[in-house]
Amino acid sequence: MPRAVVADSGEVRLTAYSQIYAGPETERVGHWLSPVLRQATGLPLREGWELDDTDGDGIGLQLDPGLRPEEYRLVSASTGVLIEGGSAAGVFWGAQTLRQLLGPDAYRSAPIGRDRTWAVPHVTIEDAPRFRWRGLMLDVARHFMPKDGVLRYLDLLAAHKLNVFHFHLTDDQGWRVEIRKYPRLTEAGSWRARTKFGHRASPLWEEKPHGGYYSQDDIREIVAYAAERHITVVPEIDVPGHSQAAIAAYPELGNTDVIDTSALSVWDTWGINPNVLAPTDNTLRFYEGVFEEVLELFPSEFIHVGGDECPKDQWRQSPTAQARIRELGLKDEDELQAWFIGHFDSWLSARGRRLIGWDEILEGGLAKGAAVSSWRGYAGGIAAARAGHDVVMCPEQQVYLDHRQDAGADEPVPIGYVRTLEDVYRFEPVPPELTPDEARHVLGTQANVWTEVMEDPARVDYQTFPRLAAFAEVAWSGLPAPERRDFADFERRLAAHYGRLDALGVAYRPPTGPRPWQRRPGVLGRPIDGQPPNR
Repeated sequence: MPRAVVADSGEVRLTAYSQIYAGPETERVGHWLSPVLRQATGLPLREGWELDDTDGDGIGLQLDPGLRPEEYRLVSASTGVLIEGGSAAGVFWGAQTLRQLLGPDAYRSAPIGRDRTWAVPHVTIEDAPRFRWRGLMLDVARHFMPKDGVLRYLDLLAAHKLNVFHFHLTDDQGWRVEIRKYPRLTEAGSWRARTKFGHRASPLWEEKPHGGYYSQDDIREIVAYAAERHITVVPEIDVPGHSQAAIAAYPELGNTDVIDTSALSVWDTWGINPNVLAPTDNTLRFYEGVFEEVLELFPSEFIHVGGDECPKDQWRQSPTAQARIRELGLKDEDELQAWFIGHFDSWLSARGRRLIGWDEILEGGLAKGAAVSSWRGYAGGIAAARAGHDVVMCPEQQVYLDHRQDAGADEPVPIGYVRTLEDVYRFEPVPPELTPDEARHVLGTQANVWTEVMEDPARVDYQTFPRLAAFAEVAWSGLPAPERRDFADFERRLAAHYGRLDALGVAYRPPTGPRPWQRRPGVLGRPIDGQPPNR
C-alpha cells in the first residue's frame, strides 16, 4: 500500500518506439529494468540519451536529492513515465511499482500475445519504506536449495520490495558454504545419509543421501545478483550450537572429553541437538578461519552467528569447559556462551562488521555492539532495545512461515499454531511497550522459513506465499494499528497479485486451500491448538 496515490485520466502506452533513459547513478537500475520489460513485452525499449528522448511514451529514471535513500516518486503523465528516487535503491523500488502497474504479464519471461497493449495509467505515486530491514530468512541447511532456486527467491524478494536476505548456511543437518581452508566442511559436512520425512516424531524416512553446497563463486554470484536488486545478503554461520555437521567433519571441534566425536555423522533428523562446539582456543581459531573467508564473500554490515538453542549439558560434564569457566571467572555455562559470542563480536568489530544473533545471545550478558534477532516472541527484542541494542523483530508465533496457515485436516505437514494470511497482515513489529527512543532500535522485521518439513522448492513456495505478500506490506507500509488495518482491501489487492505470482511460477497456497498435489496425507506434523502467545 503506497503512502500516496493520485490517479488521473489517460495512460502512457509503451510502443516499439519507446525508450528507457537512465540518468547518472541509475544506470544499473536501467540495466535491470530494460531486459525485464523487453522479455515480457517483446518491445525493443532502446536506451535514450536524454530524458526528453522518451517523447511521451518512454520511461525516465533519475535521482532526486530531496528524497530519502529508499524513497521514490513515480509520475505517469502525457510526458511519459518518470521515476525519481533518493538513491538508486529508491529508483529500483519505483521500477518495481512500474512493473506492478503494467499487469501480471509483465512478470513473464517471454511475451504471450502479439496484440497486447502495454500501458501505464496516468498516476502519481509517492512512497517510502517504514523499516530499513525488510527481510526473509531462508534455511538451506535442513533442505538444500540449489543456486538457481536461491536466485529465484532473490527475484521474489525484490518484487515485494524486501531488501535483506538472511542466508542460513550451516546447521546440524548440513554445511552449505565452501571454506577453502577447511575442505571437509563441505566434503563431509554437506551430505547426510538419509532424511527424516515430516516432523521429528514421524516414522517416515527418505532413505537416500541429501545435501549440496555453494562454491565460493556461487556465493559471489548470489551476492552480486542480490546487490543488483538492492538486497543485502546476511550470512548465518551457527555457533556454538546447531553445529553437528561441522563436528562430523572436524571431530576436534566437539567436546571430545565427554563423547566420542569421531563417531558423529551429519544429523539426519530434526530438533535440538546436544552436540555443541567445545569452548576451546582451537575452536575459536577454527571459526576465525571460517569467518575470514565469510567476510571476503559477504560485504554485509551484519554477520549472523546463530547462538540459539545451545544445550549446556556437555559443557557441564566437560572438564575442559569447566576449567575455562574457572579461568575466566565466569558464573555458569550461560556466561560461557556469552563469552564465546563476545569473542566473535569483538573479532567482527575489529574488522568493521557487526554481529547479530538469535535472542539467546542475551543470556549471560550481551556484547556492546551486538544486535538481536528476536524470535522467541517479543520479549528478547524488548529487552535488547531497552539495553540499547539494535533489534530485528521476527517472533516465532507471528512470522515463522513454516507454521501452518490453516486448521484444515488437509494442510500439509502442519507445524505449530495456525498463522493465517490475516494474522500475518495484522502483525506489528514494534511492541507498544517501547518508548520512542527504544523503538528507534528496531531496525525492522523479518519472516523466517525453516525447511525441516519442506523437501523441495514447491513446498517452500506453498509455506511462504501468499503470506510473504502480507508480511512485505507490513514491513514497507505505514499501516494503522493491527486492529484497524483494512484486511478486506488487502485481500482485494491480493486477488490481482495472484496473477503476478502465477506468472512467476510461484506454487502458493490458494485462498480455497491446498491443491491435491500440495497435500501430504499421512506425513506427521506437530499442530498446536489454540491461540499463540503474543508476548
